[in-house]
Amino acid sequence: MAIKTILLMAQTLDGKIAKDSDHFPDWTGKADKRLFVEITKAAGVLIMGSKTFDTIGRPLPGRKNIVMTRDPRRKSTWDNLIYTNRTPKALLAQLASEGYREVVLAGGTRINSLFMRAGLIDELIVTITPMVFGTGIGLFEEGIEIDLVLKDFRRLDDARVCLHYRIA
Repeated sequence: MAIKTILLMAQTLDGKIAKDSDHFPDWTGKADKRLFVEITKAAGVLIMGSKTFDTIGRPLPGRKNIVMTRDPRRKSTWDNLIYTNRTPKALLAQLASEGYREVVLAGGTRINSLFMRAGLIDELIVTITPMVFGTGIGLFEEGIEIDLVLKDFRRLDDARVCLHYRIA
């Protein structure tokens, strides 16, 4: 069974997902947070990198949280949190075998790039927040080029829009 992978991120108007690797995502707005909860709970599982998880500080309730790490010493004390060093392809195969039909990637840049380089991202859902950081962290690492097709767009609130793309 194929599994659909959705990259779900908020970014500034200048394309930054954070000012730096320790920047807590409290700048994205309530409408974006509601969208994030809705999409990740519907999927049932979200995948993130260890830096993203450490910034959040705890697993998000109501869904399986998977943290990709290269540190084999990391162990979970929560029922809904798993640390893994599997490749993106192996991880998706495992999740498909467990019955998941879609997963959500929640960053950061390195994890987004690993999945994109492996050709494993099917859709991108991006909330544009009306801010400019000037410098910071982008959606992907340098060197990633992709063509996208707009599936949908909508206004989330008075200030934010959500863009939904599929990979061309």
